[in-house]
Amino acid sequence: MTQQRTWTDTGKAGPAPAAKPAKPPRPPRRDTVRRVLRSLRTFVRAQPLGAAALLLICLFVLVAIAAPLVAPHDPIEQFRRHILEPPSATYPLGTDDLGRDVLSRAIHGARTSLIIGVTTTTISLVVGTAIGVISGYFGRGLDLAIQRVMDAVQAIPGIVLLLFIAVVLGPSVRNTIIALTFFIIPSFNRIARAETLRVRQEPYVEAARATGAGAPRILYRHILPNMMASVFTLGSLIFAGVIIAESALSFLGIGAPPPTPSWGLMLSEGVRYVERAPWLIIVPAIALSIAVFSFNLLGDALRDHLDPRLQRHVKAARPWFGRRVISRLAPSLAKGVERIEATDMPAGGSGRASEPPRN
Repeated sequence: MTQQRTWTDTGKAGPAPAAKPAKPPRPPRRDTVRRVLRSLRTFVRAQPLGAAALLLICLFVLVAIAAPLVAPHDPIEQFRRHILEPPSATYPLGTDDLGRDVLSRAIHGARTSLIIGVTTTTISLVVGTAIGVISGYFGRGLDLAIQRVMDAVQAIPGIVLLLFIAVVLGPSVRNTIIALTFFIIPSFNRIARAETLRVRQEPYVEAARATGAGAPRILYRHILPNMMASVFTLGSLIFAGVIIAESALSFLGIGAPPPTPSWGLMLSEGVRYVERAPWLIIVPAIALSIAVFSFNLLGDALRDHLDPRLQRHVKAARPWFGRRVISRLAPSLAKGVERIEATDMPAGGSGRASEPPRN
């Protein structure tokens, strides 16, 4: 201790202070969650209608998952003493021609539509995107062969192709998924191929190729991340089409077989009693319309939000209230109106035609 004080008193440097403990690095999972929440907050503020559609879709998914807990009755249980009973306290949405609770069948029908929609869209997205990326990146003979096959599939009318596959395979949920997947794959193939042809010409892809990066690394690190926005937007729109197609096949009797609860099957069974029991048609029709409308609205909102050419530019001058409402609800429509006004408005900015000079 005495030696340490002597060194300090003579002007020489004493012992170095203890270093502060370094802050532990932030976990990457927490950063990912924060980034996702920030992106979701931005999407909600920029696309209020898209946020409302997302809320309806989340409610639709929760109801479908918790169908056994939410439904008041078994969807296939028959109450013979309450056939075609109108809505009441026991049966909030009435019963059908076999005495089954319509509300329970509608809730379980959401589960059937969700299973078919998610499975079909996921398989179609993965397979179609993989085929399109391979076709667009490697090109030449492989691209020519793949695209001719896709052209042949798309040349057949959709309803005819679906009916043919469903009739050959037979009515079941699995065969419905196979038929819809075979029909939807070309759509994802087209968008993936077009995006791959666009991205592979970018300078950063050429730089990666010049540094010796192989095709798998380029596809995984550079091409796929830059095309996922377009693919996911198409997927949200395709999902609505899958629900409609599944309902159409079930309505025709070649989709989900009875007594599987399905919205299309409920419509098919309720047509015969539309005058006596209109709730058999109204309930599944409203559920189907809300689900399809929500997915279509979400797809449009994602397109407006992810496409930089359609994003709304914030101006210094605040527009009038009606223009702000239009810009918040439909950014692409507001952008189109601004372009038309910019084209029609003269350089002076008054919006009126210039008067001829007076002599």
